Amino acid sequence: MSLDDRKDPSALGRESSWSGVRAVVTGLGASGYAAADTLQHLGADVIVVDHAIPEGRQREQATLLEILGVDVRMGPDAGVTFGDVDLVVTSPGWPPSNPLLVDAAAHGVPVWGEVELAWRLRGPDAAPWLAVTGTNGKTTTVQMLDAILKAEGLRSDAVGNVGRPVLEAVMDPEPYDVLAVELSSYQLHWSSSISCQASVVLNVEPDHLDWHGDEAAYAAAKGRIYENTQVACVYNVQDEVTEQLVMDADVVEGCRAIGFTLAMPGPSMIGMVEDVIADRAFVADRHTSAAELGTLADLERDGVPAAPHVVADALAAAALARAHGVSQRAVREGLRGFRLDAHRMAFVTESDGIRWIDDSKATNVSAARAALRSTENVVWVAGGLAKGASYDDLVLDVRERLRGVVLIGRDRGLIAEALRRHAPDVPVIEVDNGETDLMDAVARTAASLAREGDTVLLAPAAASMDQFRSYAHRGEAFAAAARRLTRT
Repeated sequence: MSLDDRKDPSALGRESSWSGVRAVVTGLGASGYAAADTLQHLGADVIVVDHAIPEGRQREQATLLEILGVDVRMGPDAGVTFGDVDLVVTSPGWPPSNPLLVDAAAHGVPVWGEVELAWRLRGPDAAPWLAVTGTNGKTTTVQMLDAILKAEGLRSDAVGNVGRPVLEAVMDPEPYDVLAVELSSYQLHWSSSISCQASVVLNVEPDHLDWHGDEAAYAAAKGRIYENTQVACVYNVQDEVTEQLVMDADVVEGCRAIGFTLAMPGPSMIGMVEDVIADRAFVADRHTSAAELGTLADLERDGVPAAPHVVADALAAAALARAHGVSQRAVREGLRGFRLDAHRMAFVTESDGIRWIDDSKATNVSAARAALRSTENVVWVAGGLAKGASYDDLVLDVRERLRGVVLIGRDRGLIAEALRRHAPDVPVIEVDNGETDLMDAVARTAASLAREGDTVLLAPAAASMDQFRSYAHRGEAFAAAARRLTRT
């Protein structure tokens, strides 16, 4: 088949016939399954390629796709010939350097992500997207946003990199009023035509450099969320990179730059006036007045004040919701009723004046920094897979807070070396990987270092898969061990 004989998928929508379109979907995760199922439903000839052998639910999904007529190719040698392929829809886990994707580009085959496909399949009265990205805080922010939208009485959902694939929500027969969309840098890399009603980059710290290649490419991928934004590009006043990304973006005429800040807000910002969340962006006279959207007390949980990074997430969520026209009342009610996800600064137990906190979701340096900054007198539990991270700046930033450190995981030595260089007086104990009751040993060791008034904080600054199935499994093991030790 020549290039001239190929179908042009960019000209097709949800009401079009996709008959004759030959589409390849890479990866059989949640987004890959959604893409394959949708394309087959629209009439395309679909091939799914995954180099892993599926197990459990993915095996069931592969079987279902095969029953529907999808060509499912699994295993290390699975591949495809690109001579007559019209479109590739790739999953977030597949980097641009993957040979299959490189081959697709060499043959002039368009490569979309599942999110890009979802945008192109929106109906004429489709729900607007309020989109969130950033190195840290994406899930918290998008779930806060969804809670605010629901408090306004809107049919919304938190979708994308959290929960339900965007494509499933877009194709839902019962339309949404608005979608709160979490987007990773992976998803944004493969997106080109998305035009959100409002968008935010919460922060940018070095991460996923093995996938993107370098910091500039990673930041540029994050910045794609601002392209074609219609109403408001929300940025972090404390993170100059996010403001620059707004300045560099090509947006819809009339779109505004809206800052969020933990300090006193200026005009066109949402921030804090003492303990009040103050809106000076979406009010009639933003130069002389402000609207109260809530207070810090609305963010307290179990008598524990919200950490600064959680407050910042709330400000960003409020800004996106206000860009959609949500009332002050709904912002306050949504934030007041919101509960953080498991393993995100989750209170575990308190015994003998020592608090135990699970922030296993802090899988990178910047997330761990935010957790440690929110706590004084910390016994820090850290370590795992470093993913190329450096820990010197983190240790320099938090060393005054450290009562002691307990290290686990394959790359724990990197953190230990940074501590020896920059915090030599802080006690550091490494728990060997061979411990059969790893987290019980961690809990005992942490308790031996802690004093009354201290916090034992699991904030690993590293991924979990060297010793655990996931960050959730790691957090559950930590919490269970803490409760066994304290008998609570």
